Amino acid sequence: MFEFSAVIPTLVYRDLRAAHDFMIEVFGFGSVSCMSGEDGVVYHAEVQAGHTSIWLHRVLKEHDLDAVDSASMSSTGHTVYVDNVDLHYERASASGAKIDYPPKDQPYGREYGVRDLEGHRWWFIARTP
Repeated sequence: MFEFSAVIPTLVYRDLRAAHDFMIEVFGFGSVSCMSGEDGVVYHAEVQAGHTSIWLHRVLKEHDLDAVDSASMSSTGHTVYVDNVDLHYERASASGAKIDYPPKDQPYGREYGVRDLEGHRWWFIARTP
């Protein structure tokens, strides 16, 4: 058997710096890195949500990587557990983030849905004790 230590999601964006800054300012994630080449173009960025790293990758045709908003529907989403969904929702909503739906109680906890600046779907959830 294999022993796994981590899974790192990689999200593709047209504008890595804007995506990186959005996740820090709107979602409250921590910044790990935002690396630019000599031309000033960001080629890799990374944010941290709790103990999870999230890599941000630029659109690259030669690697078959395209932005999520180039498809007619999304095929993935990202669930993040937070301690206070309502407070997180207020922060995201006040920043002008595209809210899919406000906080509501579900059998598994309280959640709300939001999209980032390029259309990736996010659900923030507080588990029911």
